[in-house]
Amino acid sequence: MSSTTPLAPKREIFGWSMFDFANQAYTLLIITVIYGDLFTRVIVGDAPDYRLGNLLWSISLAISYLMVVVANPVCGAVMDYSASRKRFLFFSYLLTVFATAMLYFVEPGWLWPAMLLIIISNFAYAIGEGFIASFLTDLGPRKALGWISGLGWSLGYIGGLVATAFALLFLGEVSKDNYQTIRWVGPFAAGFFLLAAIPTFVWLRERGVKRLLPAGQSMLNMAFIRLNTTWRAMHQFRDLRTLLISIFFAMAGIYIIIAFSFIYGAQVIGWDEQVRVLMFVTVQITAAIGAIGFGFLQSRIGAKVTYIMTLSLWLLAILAIWQTPFIAELCRQWFGVNWQAQYVFLVAGVLAGASLGSSQSAARALVGVLTPLGKSAEFFGFWGMATKLAAVFGMLGLGLLQWAFGLADAIIFCLVLFTLAIVAVLPVQEARGSAVADSWREAD
Repeated sequence: MSSTTPLAPKREIFGWSMFDFANQAYTLLIITVIYGDLFTRVIVGDAPDYRLGNLLWSISLAISYLMVVVANPVCGAVMDYSASRKRFLFFSYLLTVFATAMLYFVEPGWLWPAMLLIIISNFAYAIGEGFIASFLTDLGPRKALGWISGLGWSLGYIGGLVATAFALLFLGEVSKDNYQTIRWVGPFAAGFFLLAAIPTFVWLRERGVKRLLPAGQSMLNMAFIRLNTTWRAMHQFRDLRTLLISIFFAMAGIYIIIAFSFIYGAQVIGWDEQVRVLMFVTVQITAAIGAIGFGFLQSRIGAKVTYIMTLSLWLLAILAIWQTPFIAELCRQWFGVNWQAQYVFLVAGVLAGASLGSSQSAARALVGVLTPLGKSAEFFGFWGMATKLAAVFGMLGLGLLQWAFGLADAIIFCLVLFTLAIVAVLPVQEARGSAVADSWREAD
């Protein structure tokens, strides 16, 4: 990718963005809003504190993300060499749809089948994130990547809003009594993803030239040769390397929030069903606004500054989540307002929502700015490796901390993670990194 890359046709940009629109149904329905809560409180059901359920949920997600860490860079090298990104994306899409639909057949107490299907479906979904992100550098010049990435994230949260609102309206509450209805969340999420991603495969183009394998070489051997070559040259990409360290810490915190925010609301805050629904709507709307708003802002103030702003907003959000009961008590003492903690938690949801889409969009765009042409799948494979390794670290870290101290205090772990992310990104020089990406393109 370079500053001279032409802007892709509008329908292709829309088609690329529709994959974000489609796959948010999986993230929200399965990981965040419904199935995570269903797994911990009904399928495992170790009341009253659900520590075993929370731990097994963390382990399942961590295993799936660890699989992505191993597979993503290799797949990226193969895709770049063989110009097969679209085929890999299509396979991950079908596997996600199939494994998610199969969640319908899991019964309460079936811990291992539930964990296996979550591992498979989340692996396919998560590696697909890296595959679709690798197309970003084809869609426009460097200055346009912020708003293109933001458009994708924004449409993603709109898609999540549509899918989850429908599910909450027709599937009802998460409870054992309602299990025969709520179990349809798997097939519904799968069907939504299946249909909504069709524009992606119709309009998104496969750019690049397929290269023939040298005699006696397999595609897997060639992938490792390319990875080794790129890895030895990574000292040239010190800004990208430093950015990936920051992304590691930031995404560890973000994956914790994605996986445990609604579990936190149910177990720690003790919210009512209507507040749970209101929180979902609030987060989706603010996340969509944050993603598109910060995306356009990035084209004016730069990717790095935008990214740091979104991480700072995360610090405020985590403080608000952690101290929700204390803030509610302060409001009662200082202002005479008798707000329940669950309503104060909605304020934390606004901050978290505004941070959620914007931070991920800004990070993805900044990786695109520092990525050379012809290496997009491979470099976004490293990005996927960093984000999913972060998820493993975050899931296991939070799982063990909540096992020892309870979920209410374990959430403070996220404060440390986002602080480290800000500190790590400070040395990155955006202009220098993009110049290195252009020079690599000419030499490759």
